[in-house]
Amino acid sequence: MGFTQPQLLKAACKDYIWGGTRLRTEFNQKSDAPKIAESWLLSCHPDGPSTIAEGPYAGTPLPEYLRLAGTDALGADCRKFPDFPLLIKLIDAKDRLSIQVHPDDAYAAAHGGGFGKTEMWYVVDCEPGAGLYYGFSRAIGKEEFRRRIADNTLEEVLNRVPVHPGDVFFITAGTLHAIGAGILIAEIQQNSNYTYRIYDYGRLGNDGKPRPLHIRQALDVTRTAPPEKPARPEGMRESIGGSLRQLLARCDIFTVYWLQAGEAKLTADEKSFHSLICLDGDALFLRSGQPVLSIRKGDSVFVPAGYGDYVVKGDCRLLWTFV
Repeated sequence: MGFTQPQLLKAACKDYIWGGTRLRTEFNQKSDAPKIAESWLLSCHPDGPSTIAEGPYAGTPLPEYLRLAGTDALGADCRKFPDFPLLIKLIDAKDRLSIQVHPDDAYAAAHGGGFGKTEMWYVVDCEPGAGLYYGFSRAIGKEEFRRRIADNTLEEVLNRVPVHPGDVFFITAGTLHAIGAGILIAEIQQNSNYTYRIYDYGRLGNDGKPRPLHIRQALDVTRTAPPEKPARPEGMRESIGGSLRQLLARCDIFTVYWLQAGEAKLTADEKSFHSLICLDGDALFLRSGQPVLSIRKGDSVFVPAGYGDYVVKGDCRLLWTFV
């Protein structure tokens, strides 16, 4: 039935007001909207599921494909999650995003259901001098937090970090954050779309009205302290066979590596599916020396658990993610 084969995915694209055009012009994403702010490359979320891009199941939404494939395609390590656990995006922040925060699983379950949102950012590219907000510059109390939201002085106590390609930010649920203008990011996150907007610089949405804020929820969930982790990958780059690898982040939800393919030999065992996101270049996906897929910049490949040994061969840089 083809359910044991890797699948090239077509992303769901979002045209938020702060987005740009790089995901279309450089990363081969398709949308009729003038802007592509986000490309949901691996998604089973109802707000924007990926679809199978080619082959006998072309056009099938990923959630439906996985329902047909069965739980073995996700792997044993996914059985602890009630739903598909991950959402992987490319984000083109032409303009700055709102100052925001995400809830944890417990708060999300009590206020609508589903997952909370812990996420990881990998800075793919950025303009000179670009920066973002990552937690607070010092610990503050909830009352000061409330007051600074009310009098528009919140930015005075935020931790602004200059960014460079290759930086990694691990953003646990409850960490206040905001992507600045001129940054292109790959985001690996829990399968959630809960965002509590705290401050939006007074701008208007596509409907000409101020975008809604979620102050009460933000006061409930925000950890008013400096970030817990530094803005760097967890591991060092290492040469393994014909490839370079670097551990970017690991938690109980996902593990993410940066991978320079060359000739990368990987194994999808019964524990977890693999996600491959091509950030640059192109390559062939091989099994037993035979080509299975061609991969280019902006592509997303779902490799089912239990697929076994495969090789990514070519001059490309990838994000390799599994549970």
